[in-house]
Amino acid sequence: MDTSLEEIDAIFLDLDGTIYLGNELIDGALEFLDRCQKKGVKRFFLSNNSSRSVDQYLKKLVGFGIPATAEDVLLSTHDLLSWLKQNKVTKTWLIGTDGMGQMLEQQGIETTCSDPEYVVLGYDTEITYEKIAKASIYMHAGIPLVASHPDMVCPSPEGGLPDVGAYLAMLKATTGKDPIHITGKPNAGMILHKIEELGLEPNRCAMVGDRLYTDIAMANRAGCVGILVLSGEATMNDVAALADDAEQRPDLVVGSVAELM
Repeated sequence: MDTSLEEIDAIFLDLDGTIYLGNELIDGALEFLDRCQKKGVKRFFLSNNSSRSVDQYLKKLVGFGIPATAEDVLLSTHDLLSWLKQNKVTKTWLIGTDGMGQMLEQQGIETTCSDPEYVVLGYDTEITYEKIAKASIYMHAGIPLVASHPDMVCPSPEGGLPDVGAYLAMLKATTGKDPIHITGKPNAGMILHKIEELGLEPNRCAMVGDRLYTDIAMANRAGCVGILVLSGEATMNDVAALADDAEQRPDLVVGSVAELM
């Protein structure tokens, strides 16, 4: 696979570190998206960042001049909701933002329950001591933990910020317990559901992202083309350190989306 992506029908794009970095659009991202439209390549935005609702993501994308609809945005929160519904969970204690809480509440899932079935952990940029203290108390009492995604850091222009993986380490140190399940990337279902809905073949779809252990691992698990951009977290040193058969190994490495198509 080369940078022309001639055999690709749909592209799934990570956001933080791939399309933008914090509140700064990555150079060439708009022109790349315009090339996708002109060539008839479907594009979707995928993010493990559960701190925002779909509406909040759409507002940010539109603010960057990127036209998008709710159907274009796939979040780890969607994958989490599917898991909670599959397990018939309706009562939770949420460590998450108001935006994430609204998405759960809209689906009939309580987020501040005094007798939760699960503690739910998302990327909470509004975190308070009360949230983590009550979560710890519930976990000590035997309530299991489920997390929206495994990312250790959220990329920003100033450097990596603590993400869910860092919060998981804190709860592990406090309670001695790990989550019973983690949704979001690199779970293949997060991308395969949409590919099947579109009636496409996974090998004619590409996942573009800046993380080896989520974006690229998911692409390989799903049978898609994995394209690593060096505009976010991963570096060429990280790629060089991979074993030849590692599921995190990308099919293509580029500096940024500006080099694609």
